[in-house]
Amino acid sequence: MGTTARDVFLLRLGCAVLLWVPLLAAAAEFQTLSHLKPRADDQSQTKAVRELLQRLVKDRAGEFVVSVNRSVAVDGLETYELRSVGGGKQISVVGSTGVAAATGIYYYLKYYCKCHISWSGDQLNISRPLPPVQGVIRVTTPNRFRYYQNVCTQSYSMVWWDWNRWEREIDWMALQGINLPLAFVGQEFIWQKVFLMLGLNQSQIDEYFSGPAFLAWARMGNIHSWAGPLPRSWHLNQVALQYQILQRMRSLGIIPVLPAFAGHVPEALVKLFPKINATRLGPWASFDCSMSCSWMIDPEDPMFLEIGAQFLKTVITEYGTDNIYNTDTFNEMNPTSSDPAYLSAVSGAIYKSMTIMDPFAIWLMQGWLFVNSPQFWKPPQTEALLRGVPIGKMIVLDLFAETQPIYTTTHSFYGQPFIWCMLHNFGGNLGLFGAIENVNNGPSIARKFPNTTIVGTGLTPEGIEQNDMMYELMNELGWRNDSLNLQEWVPLYAKRRYGTNNTDVVKAWQLLSRSIYNCSTFVHNHNHSPLVRRPQLHMNTDIWYNKSDVYEAWKLMHTAMQSVPKSDTFQYDLIDITREAVQLLITDYYVEMRNAFHAGSLPDLLTAGGVLVYDLLPELDNLLSSDVHFLLGRWIEEARKISTSDKEAALYDMNARNQLTLWGPWGNILDYGNKEWGGLINDYYSLRWSLFVSTLVSCINDGVPFNQQQFDSEVFKVESSFINNGVTYPSKPVGNAYEIASRIFLKYYPDALKRMQKT
Repeated sequence: MGTTARDVFLLRLGCAVLLWVPLLAAAAEFQTLSHLKPRADDQSQTKAVRELLQRLVKDRAGEFVVSVNRSVAVDGLETYELRSVGGGKQISVVGSTGVAAATGIYYYLKYYCKCHISWSGDQLNISRPLPPVQGVIRVTTPNRFRYYQNVCTQSYSMVWWDWNRWEREIDWMALQGINLPLAFVGQEFIWQKVFLMLGLNQSQIDEYFSGPAFLAWARMGNIHSWAGPLPRSWHLNQVALQYQILQRMRSLGIIPVLPAFAGHVPEALVKLFPKINATRLGPWASFDCSMSCSWMIDPEDPMFLEIGAQFLKTVITEYGTDNIYNTDTFNEMNPTSSDPAYLSAVSGAIYKSMTIMDPFAIWLMQGWLFVNSPQFWKPPQTEALLRGVPIGKMIVLDLFAETQPIYTTTHSFYGQPFIWCMLHNFGGNLGLFGAIENVNNGPSIARKFPNTTIVGTGLTPEGIEQNDMMYELMNELGWRNDSLNLQEWVPLYAKRRYGTNNTDVVKAWQLLSRSIYNCSTFVHNHNHSPLVRRPQLHMNTDIWYNKSDVYEAWKLMHTAMQSVPKSDTFQYDLIDITREAVQLLITDYYVEMRNAFHAGSLPDLLTAGGVLVYDLLPELDNLLSSDVHFLLGRWIEEARKISTSDKEAALYDMNARNQLTLWGPWGNILDYGNKEWGGLINDYYSLRWSLFVSTLVSCINDGVPFNQQQFDSEVFKVESSFINNGVTYPSKPVGNAYEIASRIFLKYYPDALKRMQKT
């Protein structure tokens, strides 16, 4: 057969039909990391990938011949091969690991069958018969590792997951080529054992642990005690879940990263051992020392090594090991001393506490501390901390590399291997966002950096299940040595996602990818929209893109609604883009209200406030309530479902609600974890805006200035009441998403255009 248009595109992607292996000259090699590899044999991995394929494509699985053969690897780098067999009726997929084989399967489904797999839904309309592969496709990853997860992801997104959801996620990891994820579930079960062995009693341990929704920050020593205690059933549930997670990851050739000791201990332990050399750190965020100010053992104190070794011994005994561990001692907390010798001793002690129990241990460390506190982590301090560990025995996650890479200012982390990561999301917030050009070019630039020590790429979002396109792109880049042609890739993404070649959706995604998804300035993807912030007269309304691009994409999606086949993915994007447009309109109405108040114009204030509170916000809530991915009720139901008693259900319910809103007992990190979800709009955000409008009206009527402090006191009562309102929110969609989206568009799109013309 002749060369097809698809084959031409594959060549442009860098995958020659006969043979393609990326250039490896720029890749750093660390023999110290060579032992980090799958422990399952080829036969076991083959079985696991075949089972994954069966879950994915059901009765079409027999049309694929899948195997794992580690000899396929090229210079120790994972490789997969695709070819047609069985007279052209079947596709053979051979991978050097289970992950490589799964990645090969998804590559074929994407580029030959035009399929798509994502958090928001799958499009698996697989061609009949399967399209043949001309010759042999061979793809080798340019680096050893494709990392996944931020330590915060465990709390912002995964905290309430059951095995079914974890199984789906692990399948997604393998298909996306991820081979190095965190595996932090069941960590408190280990700490409980260790603390009991050290002499603490159960009540002291219970007092120390935070609640489930805040464990990520308790593990890093930022907080303790808040929203706890952890019931015994929680520990049992989590340890059983961790067994399943680790078994599945390892069977697929995934290398799980387990936790290690960071140096933080309960105050009760310091009192139990009064001679211990421990320092109390300062408060974190807006928490006082009743729930913060962790105690840290001096790394030179013998107790540091004893506790660290005992913790890791218990981890390994319970969960096994793959010889790589994560711990972060100074997450958003500065050390007590900036003396390089001290900092080197700290990192050396942490590493030694690992090697006592595992001589082959590798320390994986998040590099967020260097981003968060550059005034402390100057070159001498940074180098001392990193060089306190033997070169090649630590891997640093360049956590926010798409916006603020650290490798460029640290001589490639002073020789330590690093992973180039896309952070992208903060707090699990919703909102269209991306730095697509930075992401597309960043890894290849890092590979060409002088004396680079890059060993992989990674995803490190604080929250997931949003902005699927950015994660699809980043995962694909993990298997490429160079950048993608986005002018070709974005239209293909749109076609695969909906299973149709629709001009309107292609134009919408091209428009979005050039504007809202192409943030080139220093902007965190942290939703600062007035919608999800406590109202005040001075709110951040800045955006990094032209709002007309979002409105045009909104119109294109509305037009496409008439012709694109209904699907989970299209409905999700229709809602998400409409949500983004409504969010912009809400900002406009806020600005009108503010201007009307300053001008003393009560009619204008009542008009803008009335539309916002009585129509726009309720319509947004209706829209979000029509899709399962945007439901507050699902989040709360998943939390309560884990409980074994009414008391536990109430505890988990409070945790789930508080993380989204107050983030602490007094609004300590207010709205950091905000979500635009059905139920949350009506019963939290809308109530705040209603109070704000009525307060401004009263101020004009009474001739008094707006008092922010007084308003904050009153609105806190509204915010707190949401935590305890006892409302059971729907966990299943309500209403027709297409009808609601169309109604909002027809009602507000003309208004949006008029507003743009005025400005």
